[in-house]
Amino acid sequence: MIAWAYFSMPSQEELKQRKEQARQDSIAAAQADTQQTPVQPENSDTQDVTASQEVSSESPAETTQSEEGQEQMGMFSTASVADTTETIVKTPLYRATFTNLGAGPSQIVLKDYETWDHKPVHMIKGMSRSAYSMGFLTDENYNVETDKLVFKPLTNADSINITKNDTTQLKYALNISDNKRVVYTYTFSGSSHEIGLDISFEGLERNIIGGEVDFGWTAPLNFTEKNPATTEARYAAAYVYTGGEMERLKVSEAGSNEQDYNGSISWVSTRTKFFTQIIKTSNTTQGALLTGEQTGPADDSLTNHRYTSYISSNISQRGNISFQLFAGPMSYDALHAYDSQAYGMVDTGYSWLSWMSDPIVEYIIIPYFGLVDGYMGMGFAIILFAILVKMILYPLTKKSYRSMAAMKELQPKMEEIKEKYEDDPEKQQKETMKLYKEEGVNPLGGCLPNLLQLPILITLWRFFQNSILIRQQEFLWASDLSAPDYILSLPFDVPFLGDHLAGFVLLMTAAMMAQSQLTGGMGPGGGGGGGAGPNMKALQYVFPFMLLFIFNNFAAGLSLYYLIYNVVSIGQQLIIYRQMDKEKEAAAA
Repeated sequence: MIAWAYFSMPSQEELKQRKEQARQDSIAAAQADTQQTPVQPENSDTQDVTASQEVSSESPAETTQSEEGQEQMGMFSTASVADTTETIVKTPLYRATFTNLGAGPSQIVLKDYETWDHKPVHMIKGMSRSAYSMGFLTDENYNVETDKLVFKPLTNADSINITKNDTTQLKYALNISDNKRVVYTYTFSGSSHEIGLDISFEGLERNIIGGEVDFGWTAPLNFTEKNPATTEARYAAAYVYTGGEMERLKVSEAGSNEQDYNGSISWVSTRTKFFTQIIKTSNTTQGALLTGEQTGPADDSLTNHRYTSYISSNISQRGNISFQLFAGPMSYDALHAYDSQAYGMVDTGYSWLSWMSDPIVEYIIIPYFGLVDGYMGMGFAIILFAILVKMILYPLTKKSYRSMAAMKELQPKMEEIKEKYEDDPEKQQKETMKLYKEEGVNPLGGCLPNLLQLPILITLWRFFQNSILIRQQEFLWASDLSAPDYILSLPFDVPFLGDHLAGFVLLMTAAMMAQSQLTGGMGPGGGGGGGAGPNMKALQYVFPFMLLFIFNNFAAGLSLYYLIYNVVSIGQQLIIYRQMDKEKEAAAA
């Protein structure tokens, strides 16, 4: 390679010639650009040009495509006005910027929530046109897309302020002729993230083929958490609720996908981990379309995730369509007030456990945190909740520990049977079962009570990772209970663990090791004892160490819950064992 570079290197004379040629080419290109640049007329309004440039964030190619799109929409494109304007809508819950390019929101900022670095949550930003778009086919055989058309504002206001108990309207019109136009009427409430949209088609009954339109959300939702590749990419998706069931479109690798649905549609949506937009209509529906695109590997922080959702509906005989829109947090109260099935997008447990996990979340967990949140911080609420759960499960825990202790007492007799019938496994099994019957011991007694607890524990495990209830709630050193509470940085990266260690996870691991050692096995239900072999004794340390790797990158609130759960379990074990010792002393006396 060195020899090739030496012999192929140009001489000094060739370098001078190339430099001169490059200078001549640059001069020629500059002269060509000067000749092609249009001269602004002397009376042009420079301020309007500058304002237009500031409003639009589209590239020249996108602007050209937009103009070409308008020219291809027939009479609807000729209805576009020349100037773009913006109206800022302010409520106690959000601030939205509405543009007449598409007659909809180009920016939505939530006031009650922040990103991981304490910046305002922009659900959408950097757009010059509406995030909502309506499409339909005209009798001129043009495919109209309203986000490319410039509407005329009918509400003359640069800013609209809405108080908590107030409602206000914002109107736009696409005037096609004296007796033909499309009117958008938005209705805002100061106490809700819902937005009403009524679209009326005046004099256009025969111009829209089939009387059917597609209305959808076209903008990608912004990620808000610290590690989007690990905390948000897995949740980004599009949803549709149809036929009493919820369907999800998820793209898990680089590429794109889309899914059509026919029939009656309740609502469509797109979401990130904690925020969502939803569209539903009171008109009859014909179907829905979900699209998804992923630009690279899911674990790459530079990968873009773009999802859109459309709902197809019919124009009523009165010539209008009404939509109920939602753009905000995935909190239970907000979603349930919008639609009773919308909270189903939040993962509260595995599908095979939904019959139990959904009622637990809806009727126990959410009401509890809603009740105590006003009296104590979320960290203390989690601690109290873990204590209450252990108190409720105490009868099962007591039965489990007593059964394990009884099994431990039988270890010497079981070893004798094993040695006596070492060459006869069938006889050994019969004698062992006979011993269980005589002593009144159930060999599964230590496991079954804990198996009954598993649905509750799994529900809490899933819920605490996905709920916005604990998002950005501080406790001790954890600044956000919905994110890992890293306290130590490692000089290297450990597979599955990462390059940080979480504080509550370290304490939880230590508590589990102490509990396992006290039990004599792998914790509750482990069935270990004094007669356990070296493998079982090793597992009492290996199992908590494995959980350190599993929980290290989970939500701090989840680790805090299991930390308190195990600490309370240790206390219950000590109480139960002390009671059993007193019973033995009484029996001996």
